[in-house]
Amino acid sequence: MTRENDQKDEFTLSGDGAITRRPASLQASSKPQTGAGGMTRIIFTYGLVSGLIIIAGIIGTIILPGASNASHSEYVGYLIMLVALSAILIGVKQYRDRQGGGVIRFGKAFLIGLGIVAVASVVYVVVWESYLAVTHYSFMTQYIEATLAAKRAAGVTGEAYQKAVAETEHMRAIYANPVLRLGMTFIEIFPVALLVALVSAALLRFPGFLPAKSRATAA
Repeated sequence: MTRENDQKDEFTLSGDGAITRRPASLQASSKPQTGAGGMTRIIFTYGLVSGLIIIAGIIGTIILPGASNASHSEYVGYLIMLVALSAILIGVKQYRDRQGGGVIRFGKAFLIGLGIVAVASVVYVVVWESYLAVTHYSFMTQYIEATLAAKRAAGVTGEAYQKAVAETEHMRAIYANPVLRLGMTFIEIFPVALLVALVSAALLRFPGFLPAKSRATAA
């Protein structure tokens, strides 16, 4: 026994009198998906991916041979961060195209982006803390040694060098406090990610910016 589909084909009459038939199957596929589950899945998926890419890149700049001697390692780290945070734009766009039918308000877009930012930031902090534990918290010691070595190589001596030593030891004391360390790690990523979320929401609220394939084809 065959059950008939309740949906019927659509017939459109154009200006020149031609009749266009649109199958019911295409009507169903073109309807936007709804539900909070889709938004939650997007937030966790893209937040996890973004956070893991960032922390993997940052750790890579530390452990790869010769990477710790790169004078522009900080800039490399921020570049990796920006590339990985493009997941915010992709995630919000996916929600707009699939759940919103190609349209989304700024507030909704920013809320989704903020969710992705929060997940990515938490992943970044958790994985970094795990890395510190596995390496017996040797990062700060290595960082201080490299910093002071660079000062000596630059010819810094006397009072200026002692000031640098004092500053790095103060940094070591702060980093030894778990609460302060967690906050510092979180701040490394959150402001940049928040800016990306704002820009993504501002751009994607325009349906013409990176339109869905179906909309672009129709246009």
